[in-house]
Amino acid sequence: MNLKDSIREIKDFPKPGIGFKDITTLLSNGEAFKFAVDEIIADLKDKNVDIIVGPEARGFLMGTPVAYGMGIGFVPVRKPGKLPGETEKFEYGLEYGTDTLEIHKDSIKPGQRVAIVDDLLATGGTMEAAAKLIEKLGGEVVSMQFLIELEELNGRDKVSQYHVNSLVKY
Repeated sequence: MNLKDSIREIKDFPKPGIGFKDITTLLSNGEAFKFAVDEIIADLKDKNVDIIVGPEARGFLMGTPVAYGMGIGFVPVRKPGKLPGETEKFEYGLEYGTDTLEIHKDSIKPGQRVAIVDDLLATGGTMEAAAKLIEKLGGEVVSMQFLIELEELNGRDKVSQYHVNSLVKY
């Protein structure tokens, strides 16, 4: 199945010159959505993954069905102030300023094998930050899985020490 056929591109969104990759059209297509989730699960099959982590918010949409399909748990990584328990924070640089991600301190156990699942690999900053949080808690990032990779932004370079799988490349 060609998943690109199920992803709508919206020109000049959110600003002129950007071609936004809208995955809502894939999510609403049951056959394409199931195919994408099954492809991620297939790539993870031999990696002995203990838990799936998904960054806010579209990582939730892709990561939870992968976790369900594998019969393992899911852990959200969120923006500050969104998680109710005790959290670990990681601040990382952006082109102009910084951003912060948080994870519950008790969500990853030392030695757990973790796969990060998200909708999009762009510059790699969010993925690198999520990996650092997991590693800070003692987890081992064994894979990063994406529906889409924007190759021109070279995000793969920032996370090259990890196994990276992208289903669709632009």
